[in-house]
Amino acid sequence: MTGLRASLRTAEGWVVEHAVLTVTDPAGRQVARQAADVRGEVVTDALAPGVYTAVVTAAGYTPVARTAQIASDGSGSLGDVVLAPVAEAIELPPAGPWVIDPIHSSVVATARHLGIASIKARFPDVSGRIEIGRPAERSSVHAEIKAASIETGIKMRDDHLRSPDFLDVDVHPVITFTSTGLRQRGADSWTLLGELTLHGERREIELELTYGGWGPDPWGGVRVAFHAETTLHRNDFAINYNAMVRAGVAAVGTTVKVELDIEAVQGETLPQF
Repeated sequence: MTGLRASLRTAEGWVVEHAVLTVTDPAGRQVARQAADVRGEVVTDALAPGVYTAVVTAAGYTPVARTAQIASDGSGSLGDVVLAPVAEAIELPPAGPWVIDPIHSSVVATARHLGIASIKARFPDVSGRIEIGRPAERSSVHAEIKAASIETGIKMRDDHLRSPDFLDVDVHPVITFTSTGLRQRGADSWTLLGELTLHGERREIELELTYGGWGPDPWGGVRVAFHAETTLHRNDFAINYNAMVRAGVAAVGTTVKVELDIEAVQGETLPQF
């Protein structure tokens, strides 16, 4: 037996799969709370007959409140519930293709060194394409990084990081990321899900993504900016170098924080300066 049902959509008909239905009784007590599925459908467990207040919430959308009548069999329906973006929500960039600009983008990986400090490595050779969709959850990303471009400021260390002990760039020259999904967390923040291929290993990862805005640039183009972060465990990618400097302390930590600041230019190709 099912309870209260609803279909959650935008005015354009797109599903809002991250929405949540909360049901309270006349005394204000919560009696049900259920998230929508990938089809934008939500259904609670069976409820006692009577009249309830149903509230639908979703990050970036104005909450919707409805009165719900539950029948003697414990079921009821709100039908289609249309969610509208909040008026003050940040303006999203125009839909369509955007190309990552490597000159104005950065990828930085930080690892612990000797258990007391940090080493930062930069990958300047990054490229890729962002397809902005409507709604934003239909957007996609594909990016590539040339592993041999790694820079820490010390040639001997860079050569070691390029060697088979770490990235093995002659065998695995390209690091790739392909998105598989996007979940909104706030008005300007999302969780970007995808597959990272590094050192010949493919793993699912999540990037915490923050949108910086979009606008014209001085060269006649239009740009958009994002910041993203994630934490990787290099053992997940078969990078197992583990020289010890003293008991229990590794020369290089196994956890790596990755921070990306990305600028992309609207269109299919980068402008020629």
